[in-house]
Amino acid sequence: MAERRVVAIAAAIAFCAAVAFGLALPGYSQLAHPLALPGAQGMPRALAFNLLVFVMPGVLLAAVAWRLRGRLPGGSGMDARLGSTLLLLAALAFAAQGLLPLDPEEPDAGASRLHAVAWTLWWIAFLAGAGLLAAAMPALRPATGIAWLLVLGLGVLVPALLGAGISQRLAFAAWFAWTWWATGVVRR
Repeated sequence: MAERRVVAIAAAIAFCAAVAFGLALPGYSQLAHPLALPGAQGMPRALAFNLLVFVMPGVLLAAVAWRLRGRLPGGSGMDARLGSTLLLLAALAFAAQGLLPLDPEEPDAGASRLHAVAWTLWWIAFLAGAGLLAAAMPALRPATGIAWLLVLGLGVLVPALLGAGISQRLAFAAWFAWTWWATGVVRR
C-alpha cells in the first residue's frame, strides 16, 4: 500500500511542479488559461512540459491503477474490477494528452481535437471507474462524491464561471487526491 501512495504523491508533485512552466509564458494566467497551453505546438519547452505534466503523472497513476486492480479484496465483484480497469484507462488518457498537444493556431482542429478526446476520455473513465469502485467499497463513497463534484462540476460543467484554468486544475487535483485516498482504502 505504501508504495502506491508514494507513487500517487509523486505523480501529483510532478504535475504541480511542471505547472510552473506557465510562469515563463508572458501573459499566461494559471487561473484563466487552459493547463495544456504551455505544451502547445511551438511553445518553448513544450515537450518537457507535456512529459512532466501529462505523460509522467499519467504513467505513474496507470501503474497505481494496475496495482490497485491486483489488490482488490478476494471476491470483489465485476463492478470493482471494471472500475479499476476504467481508472487505468483514465490514467492512460491523461498521459495521452501530453502526446497529443494543442495547436494554438487551430484549437478546434487536428491534433487539438485528439487532445480534447483524451481529456474527455480521462474524465469519463475516471468518474465511471471511481463510481464503480465506490459502489463495491463503501469506504470510498464520501471521497468519490467529492471527486465527482469537483471533476464533473468544476472541470466539465462550470469552467465558464471560474475560468478554464482554475477549473481544470481543481479537477485534476481532485483526481490525484481521490487516487491517493483510494490506494489507502483498497488493500487485501
